[in-house]
Amino acid sequence: MSGTSVPGRPRLATRRRPGLTPREEVLDAAGELFTTRGYAATSTRRIAEAVGMRQPSLYHHFRTKDDILEALLSGTVTAPLAIADALDPLPLTAPVRLYALCLADAGQLWTSPWNLGILYLLPEVRTERFARFHRQRDALRLRYRALSQAVLDALPPQGPGHYRPDPADDTVFRLTETLPNLRADGQGFPDQPRRIADLALHTLGWPGDPGVHHDEAQRALDGVRLAAEQAS
Repeated sequence: MSGTSVPGRPRLATRRRPGLTPREEVLDAAGELFTTRGYAATSTRRIAEAVGMRQPSLYHHFRTKDDILEALLSGTVTAPLAIADALDPLPLTAPVRLYALCLADAGQLWTSPWNLGILYLLPEVRTERFARFHRQRDALRLRYRALSQAVLDALPPQGPGHYRPDPADDTVFRLTETLPNLRADGQGFPDQPRRIADLALHTLGWPGDPGVHHDEAQRALDGVRLAAEQAS
């Protein structure tokens, strides 16, 4: 009948996952199942059941299981990329800027509800289907490389024969990506993101205690996050 609204397909159960939208609930459920049961062993039906929706309803948000995996993977790199972009205009020294990115990136890999970084190792992710994610990850890797070069450029002059790291080795980026394996093995410490940020500057040869940059880096991150919340 004209003018009559048709109710949407009801849920199977009341809301049972964290998230502000059904899409976020699907991602949370998939993140848990992919990292605890395995990607191959998890069906879209099982994900829908974990959310409390019918399987056809899940397809309103994601067409395939690969699409869900891609969204989870992309989130782990687009979030720190956005923070790097927001840090760009701030008047920060090179070590503080790199320290802040390490804190943010390592923090989300270490404290997210599910260990999503471990999904990078899935054989499925090595296929062309996930080329977009690999481009995003490469963009983040190059941001780390540029920030590492800026730190090296800001170092005081060194004597002849002094070892100087090559940013093209992507050492800092790879340090951060050790966290999913540490987390899977139950190793590490509660303040592991800060330890990674400290180690990043140590590795590049920054003199003194790298921890002196922590408070300024954290204030910059707090400001960036507050601005993002206010804009949303």
